[in-house]
Amino acid sequence: MGQPLDRVDGRDKVTGKARYSAEFPLPGLTYGVLKTSDIAKGKITSIDTTAAAKEPGVIAVLTHLNLPKLAQTPNTPEGKKAIGAPMGFMPLTGDEIHYAGQPVALIVADTFERATHAASLVRVSYQTAPTISSFLDPKAEIFDPLKVQDGKTPGHTRRGNPQAALAASAVQLKATYNHAINHHNPMEPGSTTAHWEAADRLTVYESTQGVTRTQTALSQMLGLPREQVRVVTKYIGGGFGCKGSCWPHTPLTVQAAKAVGRPVKLVLTRPQMFTSMGHREDQTQTLTLGATKEGKLTALIHEKTSTTSPWDNYAEPNSRIINLLYACPNFEATYQLARANVMTSTFTRAPGEAPGSFAIECSMDDLAYQLGIDPIQIRLLNYADKDPTNGKPWSSKSLKQCYARGAELFGWSKRNAKNGVTRDGRYLIGMGMATASYPVHNSQGTARVRLYADGHAVVQSGATDLGTGTYTVMTQVAADSLGLPVDKIRFELGDTRLPTAPNSGGSVAAGTVSSSIYMAAQDVWQKLTKLAIQDKRSPLFRAKPEDVINEKGRLVLKKDTTKGEDFAALMKRIELTDIEGTGNGKYGAGYESGMAASPADSGHKDDTAGHSMHSFGAHFCEVRVDPELGTVRVSRWVSVHAAGRILNAKTARSQIIGGSIFGIGSALMESTHRDDQSARYTNATLADYHIPVNADIPDMQVEFIEEHDPYINAMGVKGIGEISMVGVAAAVANAVFHATGKRVRDLPITPDKILGAGVNS
Repeated sequence: MGQPLDRVDGRDKVTGKARYSAEFPLPGLTYGVLKTSDIAKGKITSIDTTAAAKEPGVIAVLTHLNLPKLAQTPNTPEGKKAIGAPMGFMPLTGDEIHYAGQPVALIVADTFERATHAASLVRVSYQTAPTISSFLDPKAEIFDPLKVQDGKTPGHTRRGNPQAALAASAVQLKATYNHAINHHNPMEPGSTTAHWEAADRLTVYESTQGVTRTQTALSQMLGLPREQVRVVTKYIGGGFGCKGSCWPHTPLTVQAAKAVGRPVKLVLTRPQMFTSMGHREDQTQTLTLGATKEGKLTALIHEKTSTTSPWDNYAEPNSRIINLLYACPNFEATYQLARANVMTSTFTRAPGEAPGSFAIECSMDDLAYQLGIDPIQIRLLNYADKDPTNGKPWSSKSLKQCYARGAELFGWSKRNAKNGVTRDGRYLIGMGMATASYPVHNSQGTARVRLYADGHAVVQSGATDLGTGTYTVMTQVAADSLGLPVDKIRFELGDTRLPTAPNSGGSVAAGTVSSSIYMAAQDVWQKLTKLAIQDKRSPLFRAKPEDVINEKGRLVLKKDTTKGEDFAALMKRIELTDIEGTGNGKYGAGYESGMAASPADSGHKDDTAGHSMHSFGAHFCEVRVDPELGTVRVSRWVSVHAAGRILNAKTARSQIIGGSIFGIGSALMESTHRDDQSARYTNATLADYHIPVNADIPDMQVEFIEEHDPYINAMGVKGIGEISMVGVAAAVANAVFHATGKRVRDLPITPDKILGAGVNS
């Protein structure tokens, strides 16, 4: 483990053998295409499907009038909770239109082309109503949600007396940060292939970050037992949060397959991706900061306002990282929402932490400049030795080492303390940095290991591989745990017939699934040990179980490793062809106690509960700003992170690079535009929604600080999916500030904002 092993699934991907969810050939397969609304609010008065239904190859034109009914919908709070739906509304359940791009019909034909053409012939008449486009709309009503994130996060948080502390502070800073709408835009769009194998038995090939969550949602909506709904996802072409939930197009495809009695495949178009699977909400946040004249924080007051849908109180929990990152005795956070004619937003690339870190890390930079303190030093001055939110010690924290190593790699000491003065010819040069952090979310999963006497093993878990390397790192964990070569391991994932696993999201999969596999392997070794000590022919006969350990595929005595035997010899001698073990990996299982295939003792659990668990890191950025054109280019990048045990140095580095590129895109390019009058997206294509390409990104240096964490899980793995993006936009913005002497607080930082800021020339 930890070695930079090449991807075990790489050959299948480059040769086309890897099968994505829209690529499963089924007999009698048909094609579904959505017809979506042209308006954002109103009511359907009529739907004329006559012309579409007469087209060659058209099998069905389904609307709210003839679509098979669901047993349960998310249209009530109780239904939404039972389903685990991301949105409290299911299209095609009535004639109401709530957002532009809402599905109003589903056409099924024998080819994709015929279905697409027929969809264009469906004529829908509407009675329109006044539309609200965002929280900035004059018609919008701002309200206090009390709780956000479906009730997971309180709408108000308070520690100490922040208002009084602020009033008494020698230094006071207040700034407002605005964020554009962001969409996920994975390379593979959302896709569903639904096959009713019997009237009460369904198989769905789905592009999802979690087969178990999708299975649960569908079983609830269809009124079927979970075991009669199978969900398969072998490969995903990116998700970034939008594939973390079961969105309406999936049950609609299932309903269509039921209606036509044949398998149906539906793939969202690129424009439909902007109105079908959530987004990062448009938002503004104001952060007020109080400090002593020496730079010690005394108060933090955070306010956020954002747009939500007509049904849900979803908002990213931005205040979480602001409350946690630095030692500050007084803190307050509030959320405000406004309902608009948009679909519900959802978790998007480090939800909450990414935009929240932009506010706190830019404000910390402003504080450093105002007091004449180095930006790293201001962070060290306010370093949190314990979690400020609850007073608990960290399970591990190597942030100081991240600062030091990042500064060394980047050459931070060569940076001119004054901003707006460093040049290279016509270009202004700036250097910025920011802190990264992400929580270790509580989760659990299971795995199964079957070891064969011929020296190979099959390892199974119902996890998903987002493309970040799950196939590879879990193969490594299994090989290491069993003492087998990597080529003797076959790891299977992405199927609800396998042991359950959490979603790939929130940085939970690596730690949970690897711990599950490790514990399952220990279960195998325990069973083999029991067989060995009961076998008179074994060198370990009558040994105490606690005195036997496994070492590179051998069972040996702890005090005399020369005395023992290979597992294959034992299994063949007792005529055992294979042996199976299962394991449950969860936070609190304990790396120190991981040799036992059971949860750690209660004392260790109490110890675990007494710790706050987070990953930490630091980003360093250099930019080149053209003061005449307003363009910003990232010219150098360094990221250093401490995230527990790193399972594969190569795939981990790639994941950090990818997440950092997300952050650079958010900082400089990404912005979805919603028309103020119609609430329709005006740049819903990859040609108009700008994202970084290779030419925009320099060579990126990534390093990890070795970190042992005995409290989080059996493998000591924290996960790196989100931390790679947290703080990135702030590092870029801080570098732009250093280059130009002007602060831009509206993302993305486009040329018009640079020029409008009056850049030094």
